Parts: sequence; structure tokens; C-alpha cells
Amino acid sequence: MDISLHYEERGSGFPLVLLHGNGEDHTYFENQLEFFSKSRRVVAVDTRGHGKTPRGSGEFSIRRFARDLYEFLLENRIEKCDLLGFSDGGNIALLFALRHQNMVRKLILNGANLFPGGVKAAIQLPIEIGYRFAKPISRFSQRAGKKAELLSLMVNDPYIEPDELKFVRVPTMVVAGTNDVIKKNHTCLIAQKLPDSRLVFLRGDHFVAKKNPLEFNREVENFLNE
Repeated sequence: MDISLHYEERGSGFPLVLLHGNGEDHTYFENQLEFFSKSRRVVAVDTRGHGKTPRGSGEFSIRRFARDLYEFLLENRIEKCDLLGFSDGGNIALLFALRHQNMVRKLILNGANLFPGGVKAAIQLPIEIGYRFAKPISRFSQRAGKKAELLSLMVNDPYIEPDELKFVRVPTMVVAGTNDVIKKNHTCLIAQKLPDSRLVFLRGDHFVAKKNPLEFNREVENFLNE
């Protein structure tokens, strides 16, 4: 890996790795870091080009972030972990599990999507318009370039075929908000295609882990303890 991923670690015990969403960093999970570190080793990572992790060179994609995660776990001698991903972090977690499920004990996908069409049109269309404007300007503006790259993660990624999910045989909790930006039928599709999954809808929007941490943490804790 051409860069080192910044991360925050708390607690001890079996590892729980947290992956944030697009344009965020590990601090999104402040309520989860505090809660789960009482009984686990919690590792919250800043993905490439987010937070305190540098952009590096070359490809900027969900698949590359999944490769970064693999190398990060090897470097930190984490042979197996529970993996919780939110939004783009959920997409990264799912791609990682497809390739390295021997390293995942349990998987939590919060507000993930298989392809851009899984996002409600009222959210996705402005993203695509913003990307079309930012992309040509990126040749002249570093700021526009960064914006275009972040938007590209939601326009050109992740593109996972639903039938690929049958290969993910680790126990998985698929969780979303009752008013999520991800279409409800898309979240249901993900759960339906996974061989060993639990589907949970919690009161709130896309950011349910941050805004409704009591319910979110309780559901995740119950799932991890089973």
C-alpha cells in the first residue's frame, strides 16, 4: 500500500472494525467507539483520501478501499474481525467480505447499496449532476477534483451484482433507517440475496447510527453476541 491508513483504536478483546461513509472520517462513529470498546477492541479507520488518511496516487474507488482494508488488517495483525460499514463503508465491507470472508466473523451493513440505482432518485440525481459539473473543472481546480472524486464513488461505484451475494456466507446484519436515502426494496434485496442475514429497520434516516445510537448499538450488540 502506498499510504498508511489513519485509525483510532480503543478497548481490548475481539476486533470490531468500523468503516465510515463518503466524505466523512472515523469520528462518525464516536458513539460506537465509546460503547463497543467496553468489551471489544474497536478500530475505526479513515479510508483513503478521508480524514487524516492521505489520498495517495492511482485509482480512487470502493474496490481499492477494500484492498487497502485487507493490507491494513495484515499490517495490524488482525486475522479475523467483526466488520461494520456505514454507507460507502458498507459497500467497502461487502466487497471485502466477497474476497476475504475468512477474515470476517460477522458483518454489519448499514445503509449500503449494490449500485447507484439503489439510492432514492431525489438524492442520486443531484449527485450525478454535481459530478458532471465538477468533473471537467477538476482539470483546473484541486478543490473541484476532490469533489469529483468523492461524487464518483456514488456515481461509478460500487456495481455489485445481487447474485454475487450468495457467496458471502458469514452471518450478516443488514440495517437501515426507516427514512433512509437507500430505497427500502434495495435494502430488502441485499438481505434477501445474502444466505445468512438479518434485516433490521430502525427509526431514523441514513445517519441512524449517529442520531439514534441507543437503538443502533443495542441491535448490533445483540447480533454480535449471538
